[in-house]
Amino acid sequence: MIKRWVIPDIHGYVKTLKSMVNDVIRPMRSDEIYFLGDYVDRGPDAKGVIDFIRSMQKEGYNVTPLKGNHEDFMVELYDAEKQSVSAWWHNFGNRKHKSWMDIGGKTTLGSFDVPHIRDIPVEYIEWMRNLPHYAELDHFVLVHAGLNFKNEDPYADKRAMMWLRDYEIKPEKIGGRRIIHGHVPVNMELITLAIKNKIYKFIDLDNGPYMTGKEGYGNLVALEINGMEMVIQNNVDI
Repeated sequence: MIKRWVIPDIHGYVKTLKSMVNDVIRPMRSDEIYFLGDYVDRGPDAKGVIDFIRSMQKEGYNVTPLKGNHEDFMVELYDAEKQSVSAWWHNFGNRKHKSWMDIGGKTTLGSFDVPHIRDIPVEYIEWMRNLPHYAELDHFVLVHAGLNFKNEDPYADKRAMMWLRDYEIKPEKIGGRRIIHGHVPVNMELITLAIKNKIYKFIDLDNGPYMTGKEGYGNLVALEINGMEMVIQNNVDI
């Protein structure tokens, strides 16, 4: 029987990701692996994370990487810098650049060994631009952040899928499915509780791999959703 793994926010920690995939999960090519976005920023090697996921795709692994808010931010900033032909676009790009630095953009630039986001090879930008926003499975909806249940069609709001934080889940609008997401770091106790108790309408798998100094945080988590088996990889990049 195939396994279906869900892995949330990686944030540039490529050694941790490789250890999780190669040493812990050890997937067959027939298995399914879903990444929930936020491959870049904060950690030391965003480029390495993208390269590793793309190499899995090229080698025939059944990989579905979703789009996170950090990818969305990078694409928007890249476009702003490329289009800064007017004062408005220039000022917009400068504001976005400062915000990006505040959320870990400096390490991402370092991983590409470039001084400006406009110098990142376009193939990486286009890969991020074209990532899907969600995956709908038999019993789960996988998404980076969440769904806007205020809409008649929760799938219509693509921005909410990458950026939303607080929302009331209405399972009847998504066929009674549970949501599995990342985006907001939570401690291991809450992750474990949500996995073991179907009363929870969501499972937040983000343990904040960059939060290594905070008790109950700092790991990369993966969930095998057929058997509801969780595995944990501590951050080996730090």
